[in-house]
Amino acid sequence: MSKDKLVTIVLATVMVFSTAMPAMNVDAATIKVASKTSQKNNQKALYTAAKKMMKQNRDGVSSKAKIFSKAAYPTTGAASGYSDFLLGLKKQGYKFTTAQKKLVKKNLIVSSKSDPAVLANAIIGLQAMGVNPKAYQAGGTKKKVNLVTTLYKKSLTKQTVNVQSQALIALSSNKTFKRPSKAKFSKTSLSNHIAQSQQLNHGWAYNNTVASVDSDTTAVAVNALTMGKSQCKLVKAATKNGRGYLKKAVYKSGAFGYSYNGKNFANANSTAEAIVGLATNKTAFSLINHTAIKRGQQATPLKAMNAYVTAKGTVSGAMDSVLASGQVSLANSAYHHGKYTNKLIYTFK
Repeated sequence: MSKDKLVTIVLATVMVFSTAMPAMNVDAATIKVASKTSQKNNQKALYTAAKKMMKQNRDGVSSKAKIFSKAAYPTTGAASGYSDFLLGLKKQGYKFTTAQKKLVKKNLIVSSKSDPAVLANAIIGLQAMGVNPKAYQAGGTKKKVNLVTTLYKKSLTKQTVNVQSQALIALSSNKTFKRPSKAKFSKTSLSNHIAQSQQLNHGWAYNNTVASVDSDTTAVAVNALTMGKSQCKLVKAATKNGRGYLKKAVYKSGAFGYSYNGKNFANANSTAEAIVGLATNKTAFSLINHTAIKRGQQATPLKAMNAYVTAKGTVSGAMDSVLASGQVSLANSAYHHGKYTNKLIYTFK
């Protein structure tokens, strides 16, 4: 997860949702799927590249650009998408060394003064490395900070739905995370707030306007609401309708993306986000790599996404290699080789 992934993917362009044809299931035999062999090869390539990136603390594209650096990233101390990148490694069985944990803690800029998005990312990223975010001690300091309590005491009312969703995911990622006294919100109230931001076409937008609804923001919201486990009818309906939006938003290629000036721009990041969103429900799970969503669809989302993965383990067309590596890796992990599980990808305990 990264702060406002939408902004990263479109580079601050205004995203305009293009209405797609109603979802229609067709025979699975008419659609290209990602074979078990291709899945294995793609994951191996991604994992090999990610391990090298982590070992060298390099973004995999530039020999000078670092993933963790206070100098390069004075606000966060880490590249955008670092939390998904770390979690993607963990899901592949990677064991972080003591030196790597020290590297992250030395550079990561997070404290009681950090904004909600920074806190949410840190809570996920640190857990991926086996570091307790409830007693986080930054490198070179003696004071421990409970990032979970700190996030609970932040006001999220004026934050974008992306940040609200990221916060809900982070706080729902571990059953040991408890709501403190004097918290500004609860997971239930935050879930309700996100549900109320859903637009008339059943999607969500970074700026809460129907014209800007996109699959990225919608998928993150669906994942957050599912993890929040609210029993409120409004939230349940919003979650179901959000998955319905994703079904309508798929392109004929099987990929997801954004629309701008009447043109569709498919990309690996959006497709990965959509896959994670579809993986939140057993019925929708079958649409990831088994059943076509609409008539004329050429490939499944998993097949379409993995087509962006190169033999070197990089993600073709990605504007942020760290973010893309993490998101695509997590989407593959969310598919679990075709075996549905109700333990979602951002759940630790």
